[in-house]
Amino acid sequence: MSTFKKPWLMLLVATVILITGCSGKNNGNDNASGAASGETSATASASTTESEADLAFKNGKYDPPIEISTIIMPKKYTKGETQNNNVHDRWMLEQFGIKYKDTWYPAGSDQYKQKLQLGIASGEKLPDFVQVPTDPVLTNQLIESGQFIPIGELFDKYANQIWKDHAQQHPELWYPFTRDGKKYNLPILEYTDNDDTLLWLREDWMEKLNLEAPKTIADLENIMDKFKNQNPDGLAPKDVYPLAISLKNNTNTWMGGLDWLFGAYGSVQEQWNKDANGNLEYGSINPGAKQALAKLQEWMNKGYIHPDSALWDEGKSAELWTKGNAGVLPGANWVPDWPAPDLLKNVKGSKYKAYPVPAGPDGLMGTKWQNSGVNSSFMINKDAKHPEAIILYYNYLLDNLANPAVGSKFEYGFAQGYDWDIIDGKPTGDKEKIKDFFNDFPYITGPARIPDLYMKSLVKLADGQPAETPYEKQLAEFRKPENWYAAKVVMSQLDIRKQNYFTGAATPTMIEKWSLLRQSELETFNKIIYGKLPVDAFDTFVSNWKANGGEQITKEVNEWFQSVTK
Repeated sequence: MSTFKKPWLMLLVATVILITGCSGKNNGNDNASGAASGETSATASASTTESEADLAFKNGKYDPPIEISTIIMPKKYTKGETQNNNVHDRWMLEQFGIKYKDTWYPAGSDQYKQKLQLGIASGEKLPDFVQVPTDPVLTNQLIESGQFIPIGELFDKYANQIWKDHAQQHPELWYPFTRDGKKYNLPILEYTDNDDTLLWLREDWMEKLNLEAPKTIADLENIMDKFKNQNPDGLAPKDVYPLAISLKNNTNTWMGGLDWLFGAYGSVQEQWNKDANGNLEYGSINPGAKQALAKLQEWMNKGYIHPDSALWDEGKSAELWTKGNAGVLPGANWVPDWPAPDLLKNVKGSKYKAYPVPAGPDGLMGTKWQNSGVNSSFMINKDAKHPEAIILYYNYLLDNLANPAVGSKFEYGFAQGYDWDIIDGKPTGDKEKIKDFFNDFPYITGPARIPDLYMKSLVKLADGQPAETPYEKQLAEFRKPENWYAAKVVMSQLDIRKQNYFTGAATPTMIEKWSLLRQSELETFNKIIYGKLPVDAFDTFVSNWKANGGEQITKEVNEWFQSVTK
């Protein structure tokens, strides 16, 4: 499930289904370090264009126009537009004085990655600005190619305040892009907090049983027992499995996940958390995981969990809830968009509501958090004549299109006659045309998003405040109230989240042994949950995990972590 990945105007029609930054003082030595490692051409390129670059940022455009090369992924052009003649490229030339030369137009993401890797292997000159998907291995290959410059100095000098503020607040976003103390990738921002776990309960059952919000795991157990044995819809206990979860591939996942339960016992499984000493540990071997497994075994024995859960992926786990046979679905704030409509269609009179995750017996709470507000990134070729051009472009998108002001040229959309028009004297847009236009719109960076804007705007609506900006008005019209209130629940529990700190490429021992370790983990955990192994089998699993490569992997992960947080 991706995070909410539509441009702001796509909020009209989007259905959200399957989503230590150093300060300027710390980054100032990037160019010097680059020169020391043989990147003198990069430094020279930046220096020779410095005055021209400063003038471009002062005026908002290059005059005379410049040419750049980059990557444009497959697009669908409408209204007679073509790859070489379209509204975006005309706007880019007029707005920034930038036009394309020798730009790549790959057929698809897989073909693009192959082309990029072949280019690296053959020493082919790559474009000025290379978009990099979230792929630590590919990032490392690009850094090692020697074709790209550290971006710290350029970022510090030219990035706008929105960009800098987010990087300062979320230093972890730099971790995948850092090598030998230098940052190589410009992060392209994404909405944050959109995939945090909540518990979606059958509110009609809660009301009929006169139940209060579950504050603890014990409270939730009481609710599940009543859902099963005193079902308000008159279902027999054998037909009700209150907790809808997926045990097939990952238990720390986007729908039907169990991060909230493991978090109630002090850890979040299947990710690398900080321990009490600030070192990274694998959450699945934390002693708290044993307690969570014991609780799951108990719930399986009581019939709170469907026996086929080990065969179900995330979507299948949601079906148990939407068919009316479960009362608790762990999911994100966007559940009202999917799959909740199926519940309302399948079960007459059904209602649902988001609740905070409950605390464990020692008052502990925790959920996953793996979104530091980065969608993809860009690397800058050392031979780029205007390395700052991508920053000029993206700054403008963040400042003007991510949250357009009332009365601005982007108040109703990007371009009149394309995604909006004046009809009967009023500005309006055709939803399907908007959808077609923006799904494949050729922004170089993809649409701009201010990371905290989406959730904060939903909370504002949930608090009863009026929608004032164009962005807020679209949210008010096309996001459901249940979504608004769910966002408020998420934002009330930000402090309980546990971050996955390991975002680098697989370590040497991981490459060799991680697959077998994960297989052992999944099999052992499922056997404990199903009662085929005693809970104490967890201790044996941990010992074997460490002996069979886990201890060495932990050492390598921490060495990586220390290298990116110096």
